Parts: sequence; C-alpha cells; structure tokens
Amino acid sequence: MRKLIEFHNIVKEFNGQIVLRGINLDINENEFVTLLGPSGCGKTTLLRILGGFLEQTQGEVFFDGIEISKVPAYKREINTVFQKYALFPHMDVYENIAFGLKIKKQGKEIIDQKVKKMLTLVGLIGYEKRPINTLSGGQQQRVAIARALVNEPMVLLLDEPLGALDLKLRKEMQIELKKIQKEVGITFIYVTHDQEEALTMSDKIVVLNEGEIQQIGTPTDVYNEPENEFVAKFIGDSNILPGVMLDDLRVVFHGKEFECVDYGFNDNEEVDIVIRPEDLDIVETDLGKIQGVVKSITFKGVHYEIEVATDEKLFIVHTTDNSEVGKLVGLHFFPEDIHVMSKMRAY
Repeated sequence: MRKLIEFHNIVKEFNGQIVLRGINLDINENEFVTLLGPSGCGKTTLLRILGGFLEQTQGEVFFDGIEISKVPAYKREINTVFQKYALFPHMDVYENIAFGLKIKKQGKEIIDQKVKKMLTLVGLIGYEKRPINTLSGGQQQRVAIARALVNEPMVLLLDEPLGALDLKLRKEMQIELKKIQKEVGITFIYVTHDQEEALTMSDKIVVLNEGEIQQIGTPTDVYNEPENEFVAKFIGDSNILPGVMLDDLRVVFHGKEFECVDYGFNDNEEVDIVIRPEDLDIVETDLGKIQGVVKSITFKGVHYEIEVATDEKLFIVHTTDNSEVGKLVGLHFFPEDIHVMSKMRAY
C-alpha cells in the first residue's frame, strides 16, 4: 500500500503542558485507521493537526510526500466530520450536501449529479427537500458524511461522530461507515475512546495514552497480542499477573511453571502475563491448572461473568456455563491462551 500521511516526531504543547510527545505514524492510502484512547490522550489533537486546525509545536506532517504544516485547512485534500455535525439548520438536505460544491462554483448539472450520488451512497434518496431539524441523529450524521465526501477529498477525518447516537444506531452506523469507506475507496481516520468501534471498523488501530503511541496493529493483533498492560486493560477485559520468563516457551506465574508459545525474552526476565476471560474454562479441581473459589456470578446475556478467587488473584471468567457461588473449582487454559508482555513501555 502507498504511504499517504506521515507524522514525524509530532510534539504539541498547550500552556506548558505537553499533549503529544513525539508521535511517529504512517497512514496508507485507502486505510481505515482508528486513533483509540481515553479522553485527554491526544487523539483529537493529532487529528486537528492533520486537518490544519492546529499547528504542532515541533515535528513535520507529510501528505502525499509534501510537508503541509503551513498549508491552510481549506487547501488540504482533507474533510472532517465532527461529533456535532455542524449542519446548516436553514438549509434542506440537498442544500447542505451541495454547499461546498456551490462555494467552488461548480455547474448546476455537476452539483446535481454529485449530490444524487452521495444521497445514494448514504441511503437518503427521497430526503432531498427535508429540513435538517426533522431528521433523526443517524440521518443527520449521514448528511454530514455526504457533505464531507461530495468534494471528493483524499482523506476523511471523523472525530467521534457516533458519540451522540444511541447504542443500536451506533452499531448500525459502524457497519455503514465501513461499507461507505470501502465504496468510496479513500482513507478514513477515525477518533474514538470506544474499543468496540475500533475493533469493528478498523484496518489499523493506533492506541494512544498520555500523548504517546502504545501500540499500532490490526484489531486482531491489538486484542490478542497487546504490547503492554495499558493496551491489555483498555481493549477488552483481562486477567493480568506478574511473571518471570525462564527462557523461550517457559514462564512462571501464580507460583507455578507453565508452557507458553512466547519467545525472544531474556532468561529470567520479569514480565506481565495476560489471559483473556474467554480463554479460561471452569473445570473440576483435579483438571485445573489453578484452583480457586467462585466468588460471584453475573449474567451478561451472551455469557456469565464469573469471579474466581485464588490465593493470589481474583480471576474473571467469561463462559456460557453457569456455576455456583462458594464452589471450589479449577481453571484450565492452554499454552496459546497465555500472552507474555514486556513490562509497561510506550511504542
């Protein structure tokens, strides 16, 4: 894939406070990239620097091989969809989508053709004359996306655009956004603190915390192979324990030695161990690698969340099988269910 955007050592400071700490990141053409992290981690700041709404304190931003830090926002081939859609309330759906084309003095026929194409893309054919204030939140979001795409940018920036929608509509729009991105074939850069959105839509996830990149990878890699404790805790539920990597494929934690599939660590290196709740099975005590007592059971709809207390750790287990509070049980897992991480480090 062709490299489209390059952030080189981006630092941003506000009133003496460093918000971004030397960000290095490449984004390819036609990728759906999500910047994921808690509030205040710097993800929106990075997006606004790319959009031209903020200037970095230090570093360079390259777009298609050209440094664009001094290029004003309106001259960048980038459009933005914000959480508050910023639609014009005095205009109907057609006029909102056509606005940018009219500013560029496009001919009436071309405007009509492009607006209809966008209405088809976002599923709003027949809504052309509807006033904005009569539309639902999801429909308004579709108008905002159509308006941003009608000028045919190379990149679309989306700053938590689903945040105002209810859960059901948010899930529907996750699928729609991915479908739209594939159809228009341009780069989408999406900002969210919602791990499910990131896992559902992205080709690549960039996990940020306190202005630093913690991990870059596919949704599968970031979930199954977190690089540090922050990523493991932020994306999905995790059982995290201290351990020692004896040598390749052998690790000690919870007072026992276990076979694992990890390698490349120093002998006797202190590490963190992650076992996801869905990778633990509750079995009879003699079949378990670790023994404990069931402390609580919560029905979550799709599965039970069961807490099992051992001498050293309170484990969370996700299972479709119910158990009994107070029962002595075993916890079973396979070598491939153990994920070994280096102690906390930034990317």
